Amino acid sequence: MKSFPLSATDPISFASHLPDAADVIVIGGGIIGVMTAWELSKKGHKVILLEKGRIAAEQSSRNWGWIRAQGRDPAELPIMVEAASMWRQMAREIGEDIGLRQSGVAYLANKSDDIGGYEAWLPHAKAAGVDSRILTSKETQDLLPDATAQWTGALWTTTDMRAEPWVAVPALARVAARDGVTIIEGCAVRLLDIAAGRIAGVVTELGRIKTASVVLAGGAWSSLLLRRHGVNIPQLSVRATAAATGPLPQVFEGGAVDNRIAFRRRQDGGYTLAPSGFHELFIGPDAFRAFARFARLLIADPLGTRFLPKAPKDFPDGWATKRHWSGEDISPFECMRVLNPSPNTRKVTGLAKTFAEIFPQMGEVKIKTAWAGMIDTMPDVVPVVDHAAKLPGLTIATGMCGHGFGIGPAFGRIAAQLVVGEDSCHNLDRFRLSRFTDGSTLTPGPNL
Repeated sequence: MKSFPLSATDPISFASHLPDAADVIVIGGGIIGVMTAWELSKKGHKVILLEKGRIAAEQSSRNWGWIRAQGRDPAELPIMVEAASMWRQMAREIGEDIGLRQSGVAYLANKSDDIGGYEAWLPHAKAAGVDSRILTSKETQDLLPDATAQWTGALWTTTDMRAEPWVAVPALARVAARDGVTIIEGCAVRLLDIAAGRIAGVVTELGRIKTASVVLAGGAWSSLLLRRHGVNIPQLSVRATAAATGPLPQVFEGGAVDNRIAFRRRQDGGYTLAPSGFHELFIGPDAFRAFARFARLLIADPLGTRFLPKAPKDFPDGWATKRHWSGEDISPFECMRVLNPSPNTRKVTGLAKTFAEIFPQMGEVKIKTAWAGMIDTMPDVVPVVDHAAKLPGLTIATGMCGHGFGIGPAFGRIAAQLVVGEDSCHNLDRFRLSRFTDGSTLTPGPNL
């Protein structure tokens, strides 16, 4: 298994002949798609998972690897508690070391106002049974004794975990395949097959498959496929840069972030680094269409987003990316098998310098590799997990807003429950698709 994000050049691990029919077809091989397919298979359904490129090759192998309840939207917290329990159980069942460790997450405060925000969030944690607490400046120093930074305190959740995303999600896919899920990589879904106003199957580059139920878990590509079928969601994708060091002395076992840098200890002895609160938006047709929806979020954090004039060729919101195609045409999903944006090299250089300044005893920090991912984002920073009323038989699970890796197992289970009509025992009102059309005020989740 590769040690870092996967790409279109990696050999296909999951191949099969194209079945004629299935009970459910899942589109997208990230953690949401894999977990949805696995959960449906456990219920006895014949499930096909179709991935245009490689399993976990996009954001599911490019994230920070944090599995955290800390800082989440209150509506997500009970779901995250379930996800954490699932991660522990899956780590025992998988039979592979996915790097799952309970090492905690710390939000490091650079000013007293940060502590006020953390304190306002704590009642939500308490209501969900999450063990989060505020650390004093002295307690924060004791938590990271080798740091030179003078933090005023921290929000600390000792029960939060970490895992290696590029190891964990392919491992989950292998177990799902063992348990009966048919996974086909390198097979793009060109169109949904619709008859009498409802789902009748999918049209892939290899042929048609009949089904009455489809789950779309396409990440950054979801809105492009949905728009082709008249379902519009205000989803944009932002570029997030990350980097990996080589092995370094352990200065902190878990994950931490302040106003400059996020860092997370990895299983191989290095650290994953990322710029804090920074992402980049490529301007394209969807960005113009959705700007009014995102205005409130942008105003609240005007320096967190850097705008770039246009997306690279064949990106989901590229100016030349096709918006209309037939089942016989090569689709946009075949033109870009794996969305592999280039990292921001200036940020990568800055990450190494900042990490070395905070922990000077490490000496020079050398970057082993760097990458970027496109994070599918919604205006209120929570996903859509719901049926599509316009297309009976279609369930949507997208817009995870960079939080999908940790919570993915539980949202996959919820998507499977939606498909079969079971009650998830969670309040899913915040994640409904209709919130964008029924006049609801979109309230962004906590900026933590």
